[in-house]
Amino acid sequence: MMMCTMLFFTACAMEDANSFENIDYREQNETDIVNYLIENNISATKSSSGLFYTITQQGTGNQPTATDDITVNYKGYYKNGTVFDASTKPTSFKLKRVIAGWTEGFQYFKEGAKGTLFIPAHLGYGSRNFGSIPGGSVLIFDVELIKIN
Repeated sequence: MMMCTMLFFTACAMEDANSFENIDYREQNETDIVNYLIENNISATKSSSGLFYTITQQGTGNQPTATDDITVNYKGYYKNGTVFDASTKPTSFKLKRVIAGWTEGFQYFKEGAKGTLFIPAHLGYGSRNFGSIPGGSVLIFDVELIKIN
């Protein structure tokens, strides 16, 4: 899907802050993520920022830092399973140029690792609608860290 370029590389190109109501979804998102994990029998780790993640396949390489350029495969979807974006081939980018949930989340993975990131809105697109993604959405990504470039 071509949305990946728009979705991640323009994370900072948002609407004027005065043109929408800025709602804090943290509490609701955490409840939604915890319920999703329980319903799907998933054990996840919660970071201090509110990001939840699982590592389903341990990697053996290095872990990236926030300033690294990495290559990944991913599939992004909502709690109901609807896919909103997916890589069709390995995708490379600088971690500091994507949504905060990815910048933080990929730093928990070693090269070769696979897992899932459960990203609350404040680490994604906040309360803004972004393309087809409604404001306040929990974003779930199945990810694979192929390599640090």
